[in-house]
Amino acid sequence: MSRLLEGKVALVTGAGHGIGRGHALELAKHGATVVVNDLGGSVDGEGSSRAADHVVGIIESRGGTASSDYGDIGDEHQVEAMIASAWERHGRLDILINNAGIVRDRAIWNMSVEDFDLVMRVHARGTWLASRAVAQRWRAEAKSGTGTTYGRIINTVSGSGLLGNFGQTNYAAAKSAVAGLTLTLSLELASIGVTVNAISPGGLTRISAGINAGAPVEPDERPEDEFDPMDPSLCAPVVAWLASPEAGYVSGQIVRAMGETISLLGGWTQDAVVSNGGKRWNAATLGRIFETEVFHTRAPGLQFGS
Repeated sequence: MSRLLEGKVALVTGAGHGIGRGHALELAKHGATVVVNDLGGSVDGEGSSRAADHVVGIIESRGGTASSDYGDIGDEHQVEAMIASAWERHGRLDILINNAGIVRDRAIWNMSVEDFDLVMRVHARGTWLASRAVAQRWRAEAKSGTGTTYGRIINTVSGSGLLGNFGQTNYAAAKSAVAGLTLTLSLELASIGVTVNAISPGGLTRISAGINAGAPVEPDERPEDEFDPMDPSLCAPVVAWLASPEAGYVSGQIVRAMGETISLLGGWTQDAVVSNGGKRWNAATLGRIFETEVFHTRAPGLQFGS
């Protein structure tokens, strides 16, 4: 067993299956004590089960230490109880991996308000609630001691959330919110030594199986030395490293980990800047300016109608 995370306590939300399960197993492999949170519902947020217990059993069978939590990540009181329980049971919490998520994909004309609200509740609200609960404790810990403390938050975003994907206005809005939350949290918690980053993972999971043909395979169901580009646990080593003391200089970053590649995702920046020389713009003349000075600067191949 690696000693990269020895002595650290981690909470992984949505860790009963897929990417979250991969994170939990990887963190435990490197010596962390892992709280495995999972409500145990379906991919659309219905029902509940004890999926977390299965993951705890795997970790313990491999010589690691883990415990289960079945709290609803979108419920303020259950999240508070989840974080408090981790502190009481293990004496501290060093790492928070916000991974829990659901999908309710529909084109916007078919999407209900409930579909939108529930996806936002799990992804955006859930990430915020858990982050707030640990941030409050870490800040109090820092203020009562040396002024800093050890803390790692790693959130989960997605390509469809940042780039758009048909039928996912709810999911894309939620994941974009998580990206913004990550950047702001990294600023707010920097003074106490806490880092906040996000992972943009991939793989064939229960959630993505509806988009990618094929049946999902859980991370513990394949040999670790067998490379499968659709393995949902391929991003887990990146998460484990970001959670480690080695990554203390990395914060406010969104890391895309897909298959065998790692890349940094950049945020919105000013591009194709055009000035009107201190005068008010005229809507009647803006068409030509956009065509010749804005869009063609940014995307030279873009075609315009007559």
